[in-house]
Amino acid sequence: MKALKRNETRSKRSYKNFLQPGNPGLGLDCRQKLKELWETDERRLKPHRTQKDVLDRHHNAGALIPADVPKIQLRLAGEKRKHNEGRVEVYYEGQWGTVCDDDFNHHAAQVVCRELGYSKAISWAPSAKYGKGEGRIWFDNVHCTGKESTLAQCESNGIGVSDCKHSEDVGVVCSDKRIPGFRFLNPVNNNIDHLTIQVEDVRIKPILSSYRKRIPITEGHVEVKDGGKWKQICNQEWSAMNSRVICGMFGFPAEKNYNIRIYKMFARRKPPSYWDYSVNCTGNEAHLSGCNLGHSLTVNNTCEKGYPVVVSCVPGRAFAPTPLHGYRKAFRQEQPLVRLKGGAVVGEGRVEVLKNGEWGTICDDRWNLVSATVVCRELGFGTAKEALSGGQLGQGMGPVHMNEVQCTGFEKSVTECVFNMDKDMEGCSHEEDAGVRCNVPAMGFQQRLRLSGGRNPFEGRVEVLMERNGSLVWGTVCGEGWSTMEAMVVCRQLGLGYASHAFQETWYWPGVVSADGVVMSGVRCAGTEMSLSHCLHHGEHVNCPRGGARYAAGVTCSETAPDLVLNPQVVEQTTYIEDRPMFMLQCAYEENCLASTSSSTPANSYRRLLRFSSQIHNNGQSDFKPKASRDTWVWHDCHRHYHSMEVFTYYDLLSLNGSKVAEGHKASFCLEDSECDEGIEKKYECANFGEQGITVSCWDTYRHDIDCQWVDITDVKPGDYMFQIVINPNYEVAESDYTNNIVKCRTRYDGHRIWMYNCHIGGSVSGETEELFPGLLNNQVTHSDAGSCKGDLSQMRCMMDVVKICKRDLRVPASSSFRNAGDACGEEDIMQMLFEYIKLKFIQECAVLQGQHWIKVQKEHDQNDN
Repeated sequence: MKALKRNETRSKRSYKNFLQPGNPGLGLDCRQKLKELWETDERRLKPHRTQKDVLDRHHNAGALIPADVPKIQLRLAGEKRKHNEGRVEVYYEGQWGTVCDDDFNHHAAQVVCRELGYSKAISWAPSAKYGKGEGRIWFDNVHCTGKESTLAQCESNGIGVSDCKHSEDVGVVCSDKRIPGFRFLNPVNNNIDHLTIQVEDVRIKPILSSYRKRIPITEGHVEVKDGGKWKQICNQEWSAMNSRVICGMFGFPAEKNYNIRIYKMFARRKPPSYWDYSVNCTGNEAHLSGCNLGHSLTVNNTCEKGYPVVVSCVPGRAFAPTPLHGYRKAFRQEQPLVRLKGGAVVGEGRVEVLKNGEWGTICDDRWNLVSATVVCRELGFGTAKEALSGGQLGQGMGPVHMNEVQCTGFEKSVTECVFNMDKDMEGCSHEEDAGVRCNVPAMGFQQRLRLSGGRNPFEGRVEVLMERNGSLVWGTVCGEGWSTMEAMVVCRQLGLGYASHAFQETWYWPGVVSADGVVMSGVRCAGTEMSLSHCLHHGEHVNCPRGGARYAAGVTCSETAPDLVLNPQVVEQTTYIEDRPMFMLQCAYEENCLASTSSSTPANSYRRLLRFSSQIHNNGQSDFKPKASRDTWVWHDCHRHYHSMEVFTYYDLLSLNGSKVAEGHKASFCLEDSECDEGIEKKYECANFGEQGITVSCWDTYRHDIDCQWVDITDVKPGDYMFQIVINPNYEVAESDYTNNIVKCRTRYDGHRIWMYNCHIGGSVSGETEELFPGLLNNQVTHSDAGSCKGDLSQMRCMMDVVKICKRDLRVPASSSFRNAGDACGEEDIMQMLFEYIKLKFIQECAVLQGQHWIKVQKEHDQNDN
């Protein structure tokens, strides 16, 4: 009863917290009487709730804080990289302060996170990791058991008693999972403008029928889940900045106006249930939890002269909603200044910026959620979920263009933000490359795909949900032609990271029996699609001769992947010509490393060899390992060791129109760690039948003086050429990024000497090269070269039965004449493809054409078509 007397000034609504069975301070009789009191007086007491009463509640139902415990409020602040991490700040006696890291431990972090509404603490960080705070240091030498309801209950030197400096401010990382039924505890005073928002969940609930059918959902009521119930927010203090933050949380870069009158009509029909507070955002927050609470509602918790908040969001260029299907591709209008590389899913990656015609990275010094959000919005996504540091998504190549980036959150591009202009970028290396994970719209892709029968969630038989005979049924995907590219899309769609293996047989993974039937076949993906349904595939007429139960497609996924990058400077600096007599090339001849004309060459003749070294780095997050099992490796007498990959690198000399003039014939490769970065130990070696692969932060060097490390140019005429090297050309081993597997060099040959210059990685284009070779840099036709074709163009993979033309939203499978695996598409193939285009009246949605002949044909055809 003493506890009741101490709290008798509270409204009886606050007594509801006493009624929970978990409260040890109440007997059964007392609890029953209080329950009766509550039920009797509920209506009468509701109008008399004060703002203090509303705040004086706790997420742990029934837990009471003694009156002598200081009333504090917590928030996470500082240079945050997630909304659920930051410097711990305490509000007490009208002033924000910090907590010293002396004696702070995981138990204290647990208390902090739970008090903020998160389910648990992940870690904590000393020494002002999130920046130095300001004001008082309220707590020092904190000792918690982990069971306290508030940090103020933990033992300490006493509130405000500290000998620390702000260089010792502590921070925490909390789980992003919220506590169900969480509500605020610890009233500080009647002015709550400084309190941050902590709710269980937020959603956009579509109200109009036209928006209920759209994917993604872009318009509707903003609802928050508080105390286990969904409630609307009153619009009386709502601003465009609030809408900007909400839209960003759901993956949209911007907001727009909507029809107010329709929503007012809906509000009159069905009285809403309002949340207790208004919201006050500045607009640069990455998450609603970064916004402040506004004022509480008036009497009866109603929204006088107002209605529920509605937001209408603008999707980015990659997410344009359509009824039912909910997705269509949007064309890129101009080359962006920013891109993401190496990410496993859409909206994730290492941040790279274009400067002086060359792509480079951003150093992670002072990298935070605000700057990361600018990047995300610029690319058509929402706000940032996480600002990544330390090259977590792989290390880039080339220069580090920006350091100590500081954005306000309202810039249109990260290039407009303030940053360090130091050309030397001292202290920054690619080990500190910044990355982002952006909020993207919920497209519902994961609900239409699953893995079945595997030993863990990252592996199994691929099963898809398809419409058949008017109903949705689960079924398998035909394993015929299934490859790494298709597996990459599956893992991305399920949010399981990267593909590590693609399987054409899955008899060892018994899936759901009812899903044994094949519902999808002929799947061919470029590897960048967000969903398997976006890949080229057969329609309702499935064609899978071997059936689906035993020969269904399967995958294994991994959270990490290797990323091989060739060093272009090594190629450029080591190139030379050697005239070598045939009698010294016997071993190379037996391994077919010479041009076909060598078979009719006398033994005393010479072959002219274009020699060079190649240095292949693994900049990814996991080791690059050959797909072939150890027992299938092939012994090579010439090299005196086993080779684990038959096709690892292509060496090609191309004419300026893209035609192949000469090619390397290196039969197979041994993979090993030739050298590693400082502090990294070698793991792989070719000698003595050792394990083969390339370790992260190591590189494999093929010296210019070893057999077959050349291109036979004996029959090549003098002129200007393009030299091209492609690593892992058949995508045999999964990587996080394939676009950097190509190196191209400008080559001039006068019949006696050869010059190799302007070597660059595919996708890392210099202005000089663009000027010299318009349309040929990455096997791409530029917009101007393509005549009436104005879509963005992507690379062709003839070996995958896919011929890519200008994007037109219409699709046709390419004919079997394009199955020359690994070969460039020839003129006959192109004409055959055009014939199919004319006959069927529509085109498969992509295409890179090789050679100026195709450009001419395409222009003529488009002109005739118009």
